[in-house]
Amino acid sequence: MKALVQRVSRAAVVVDSERVAAISRGLCAFIGVAHEDGSSDAVALADRLAELRIFEDDAGKMNLSLIDTAGALLVVSQFTLMADTRRGRRPSFTGAAAPRHAEPLINEIVAHARARGLEVACGRFGAHMSVELCNDGPVTLMLDTREPRS
Repeated sequence: MKALVQRVSRAAVVVDSERVAAISRGLCAFIGVAHEDGSSDAVALADRLAELRIFEDDAGKMNLSLIDTAGALLVVSQFTLMADTRRGRRPSFTGAAAPRHAEPLINEIVAHARARGLEVACGRFGAHMSVELCNDGPVTLMLDTREPRS
């Protein structure tokens, strides 16, 4: 499971001219699900998003998490994060999980983050979404549950 995470001062998702989700200060996480991803990946990713220390403390150091700052999380499913661009000019998306596998895992991330006390807003799975955000910093990180953590 991959997540492209941006620290934001605000973010929103629009579908068919309707604002379906919005947050103020927090994280916008674009999440891609692979075939082999499972429940343990969803829980691990939700925990990492909740505990990722990328908000500044009083000394100006990135030392605080969403939990510490009472920040919000915007979850946006994005299968294109699983693209393979190693050959040719057209990306291959064969590594992305089918919607019937991916959607429950996205929902599990949301549920686990909410259980941790986070305010969570969501894009609409499978929809053509316009995402509006103001990247704060800018701070942008890539998380991958398949990469070993030290």
